[in-house]
Amino acid sequence: KVESDALVDRYFGRQGKGATTPVADRNGACLTCHQSGKRIHWAGSTHANRDVACTNCHQVHTAHDKTRDKHTQTELCFSCHKEQRAQLNRPSHHPVLEGKMACSDCHNVHGNNPKQLAKDSVNETCYMCHMEKRGPFVHNHQPVTEDCTICHNGHGTTVANLLKARPPFLCQECHSHTSHPAQIAALPSGRTTST
Repeated sequence: KVESDALVDRYFGRQGKGATTPVADRNGACLTCHQSGKRIHWAGSTHANRDVACTNCHQVHTAHDKTRDKHTQTELCFSCHKEQRAQLNRPSHHPVLEGKMACSDCHNVHGNNPKQLAKDSVNETCYMCHMEKRGPFVHNHQPVTEDCTICHNGHGTTVANLLKARPPFLCQECHSHTSHPAQIAALPSGRTTST
């Protein structure tokens, strides 16, 4: 215990704050022991590539690490991720601010996929909670099977159901009005009127 405390003080300063040790050395000290499980891909992660030190988020060998507590984790993430904070304060958002979710429910910050998701793809991550959207369905809407974020912003929007835009404008981003002309909302008046 005394030897590990001396190592912590040497690399990280008192309680992991204010160290002048280079980031690679500080992370290397942590990774000598913490190299498995969710941290196995740290070397290829976005945070590692941007020289984020373990101590930027974690308090070293303490009983209460703000990063590991789902109630305090979000505020810590917001200290760097300002755009996501703004999105989560919009009317339609996942219940992160209400304490029912945390950033780590969807993201693995030690992972090596570009969005640092908990699963290998956006859809697989969304399906962890939204299993009813997985399908298969008789008529699959291609964007649903491709990537949920084509239509939804997972952090928050001003449109219901986390949609990026209101229908029909959202639909018209992909579906050109020239391929199936729009119909003014009215009662059917002729044989050729589509339904």
